[in-house]
Amino acid sequence: MAAKSSFAAKAVLFLVVVAALIFGLSRWTRPVALVAEVTRGRAVDAVPGSVVVEAEFTMEIKSEIGGRLIRSTLDPGKRFPDGSLLVQIDTGDIDLEIEKIESDYQAAKRRVEIGTSTTLELATAKENLANIQRLGSLGQISDNEVLQAKRAVQQIEQRVSLEGVADQNLLEGFENTLKVKKRQREKMTIIAPFDGVVSEVIARPGDLIGGNSPIARLISTSRTVEARISEENFSGIELGQKASVRFLGYGDQTYDASVIKILPTADAQTQRYVVYLDVDIDPVMLVPGITGEVSIVVGERENALIIPRRGLVGSTVFAVKDGVVQRRQVKVGFTGLTQVEILSGLEEGDVVIVDRIDAYRDGDRVGTTLASQQQL
Repeated sequence: MAAKSSFAAKAVLFLVVVAALIFGLSRWTRPVALVAEVTRGRAVDAVPGSVVVEAEFTMEIKSEIGGRLIRSTLDPGKRFPDGSLLVQIDTGDIDLEIEKIESDYQAAKRRVEIGTSTTLELATAKENLANIQRLGSLGQISDNEVLQAKRAVQQIEQRVSLEGVADQNLLEGFENTLKVKKRQREKMTIIAPFDGVVSEVIARPGDLIGGNSPIARLISTSRTVEARISEENFSGIELGQKASVRFLGYGDQTYDASVIKILPTADAQTQRYVVYLDVDIDPVMLVPGITGEVSIVVGERENALIIPRRGLVGSTVFAVKDGVVQRRQVKVGFTGLTQVEILSGLEEGDVVIVDRIDAYRDGDRVGTTLASQQQL
């Protein structure tokens, strides 16, 4: 009898040990779900959109004046501040032209200062008129002769005036030609019209180029961040609204932004509206062509129940309670770039799965680990 009791006790102990092993093994081998807690905070109603970074503008650098390139500081990828030298075109021929024009101009000025034979003729005519008037006052010469002498002086004065106008026009012509030639020479020194980066070099030192021939392409260092919004979401967009931007090239990092410009018409092909954003980011990171997504805040609500957006599938979440997955239908309120408001279906303190949601089913037993801020 005692032997039977001992055997029964051993059997019970064996079953307890096996059950404990099975229970421990099941706990050790069951999957661990990454979860986030339902908290209270500020819920935002946000309009989604795509973003793209563009150079503010691109310019093809040209020379209005043709000639041979004798110096160039251009190199693809090189940055230039506004006003720095890009290209120098040979000015030798135009320098000679300017030198000749200046010489002719000085000679013309000296000739005008000396005067012409007409000036001397006028002086002689005035002396002759004075003598005739004196003789006329003595009655030795008729009034008609005095009148003819006066007319002769007037005719010569008119000729002197016309010559003065012609001389003035001649000098002004030289001055204007000099200005034009010097302006042409200035245009043969090409400087950067803005802060920019060289994207392409077309002409090199030694090349002979024609007027208005392209030399290089320059991209401005200033950037624009364009957000493209669908027609149904555009009506609520206003200047100054806050936004969150995430660039695909920089992982899940989000950057604060605000709306600074709204274009009034939609793109004819995509029917999407364009707004410009001021993004709080190092400008060096705004590489032309980089894309991402934006969430523009059009409404806010405090003390709302919120969960990470990645924990929501349609109107469903997978909560975990006492180690068991529960599939729950929820009512969604405001939706932001990274968080959503839950109006019903969850309570503060609940936890929801936020990673590999499709791997879980209602009723699964799981372990849990709380997601960090970086994982969300």
